Amino acid sequence: MNSYDIIIRPIITERSMADVASKKYVFEVAKTAGKVEIKNAVETAFGVKVKDVNTLNVHGKEKRRGAARPGMTRSWKKAYVQLAEDSKTIELFEGMV
Repeated sequence: MNSYDIIIRPIITERSMADVASKKYVFEVAKTAGKVEIKNAVETAFGVKVKDVNTLNVHGKEKRRGAARPGMTRSWKKAYVQLAEDSKTIELFEGMV
């Protein structure tokens, strides 16, 4: 797997954007990826130095799909990536704060 198979998309919400000033970013990652793989993928994809990675499995919720058709949203994995103090920022998030 290359780094773009591990990092699926950035999570851009008000809560995640509040931590951008302290160099903490949130990504959706592959469900099978470990913390070391996520760290290496972020470092190679964005050219930054990662200090810490925390992961969280987000479980799917039950939703109704029309009349009497219950279904589930998908389950996915979230990664909180803290960059080192001497690292540069990720330009992807620059204009959104």
